[in-house]
Amino acid sequence: MTAFQQQNGALHCEGVSLETIAREHGTPTYVYSRSAIETAFLAYRSALNQRAHLICYAVKANSNLAVLNVLAQLGAGFDVVSVGELERVIAAGGPSEKIVFSGIGKTRDEMQRALKAGIKCFNIESEAELLALAEVADSMGKVAPVSIRVNPDVDAGTHPYISTGLRENKFGVDVDSARRLYRIAKDANGLDPVGVDCHIGSQIMDIAPFAASLDCLLALIDDLGTEGIFLQHLDIGGGLGVHYDEVAPSIDSYVSAVSERLADRELELILEPGRSIVALAGALLTAVLYLKPTEARHFAVVDAAMNDLLRPALYSAWQDIQVVTPHDGEIQSWDIVGPICETGDFLGKGRELILAQGDLLAVMGAGAYGFAMASNYNSRPRAAEILVHGDSSHLIGQRESLSDLWQREVIPPEPQT
Repeated sequence: MTAFQQQNGALHCEGVSLETIAREHGTPTYVYSRSAIETAFLAYRSALNQRAHLICYAVKANSNLAVLNVLAQLGAGFDVVSVGELERVIAAGGPSEKIVFSGIGKTRDEMQRALKAGIKCFNIESEAELLALAEVADSMGKVAPVSIRVNPDVDAGTHPYISTGLRENKFGVDVDSARRLYRIAKDANGLDPVGVDCHIGSQIMDIAPFAASLDCLLALIDDLGTEGIFLQHLDIGGGLGVHYDEVAPSIDSYVSAVSERLADRELELILEPGRSIVALAGALLTAVLYLKPTEARHFAVVDAAMNDLLRPALYSAWQDIQVVTPHDGEIQSWDIVGPICETGDFLGKGRELILAQGDLLAVMGAGAYGFAMASNYNSRPRAAEILVHGDSSHLIGQRESLSDLWQREVIPPEPQT
């Protein structure tokens, strides 16, 4: 059951009216359901309960400390792609020994910090990165646990901007290169090859690409075993799609397909879900400022914009938009647009809605890649964030003030003449 439902004539998140949240905290505001986050995570854990596993939440999806803390309390691991995300997880109470460090551009400083923290594994994406990590670890007298990210050249059938498993993508290495890197890692003083990693994209709506990439990894694991390189874990990344406007595979069906291929292998299975845990747990509240019907299009100008929710402008992503308090009137086709000076500033196009000036709208499925991708473009403060638990709501991210926008900036003194 969805965490967002109509109750007593108004849309609620769990037991809290979105009207109440907007009245108390203003708009635009992100609202997250704690129960929805917990339910999605526990669905993974339940499906995996028959084998050794670690569910590493992909922090880039939603990195709010309160969200990370909820997941840490459930026993989650974490997939990070920067030292900032690493520090967020630690600040939120996440154990460093359950952190995997992904990303193609890790700096030596980031490597040092992660080694000091004692993370579970580095997911390595190139020979240059592998050699740099070996030098850093050796200089610190440490051994870095590593997993090579394999690019299996599998088409995940998703948007080109979020496809990561094709040979033309920047991520990972091909299978032949991976074999060579494992040999280097085996012989290096500062490295310990403990796993293999793969991540083929995001918002994937078909299980077949996951199965194809897994078959590729298992063949590589077997080949490495003949050379005396025995891996302890298999990390198949994340990328499972969610229901924005089409039916997505269930977590159970996804895990079942993966488990069938692993059979009796004793590898620890690592997953890195992000969107499938938090996307449907969130909504972005926004108010209709003006209605602007024209001969060509009908525009509803709202107070949220592409700086608050970038996905529609960046990916042409579709997210459901609902009127929080439905009312009578004429259904018309509306483009929901923001105040930013860009034609690409829209949250949805051609939506069949009954609208009036002042209406409160909820952009659904906004728990992932919403606030996490927000910016201050057009000098707009970033939105507030609210976490709902049952009948209570908690401010977990304060709305930025106007003065916050320039706190990091300095006007230099006038030059002396």
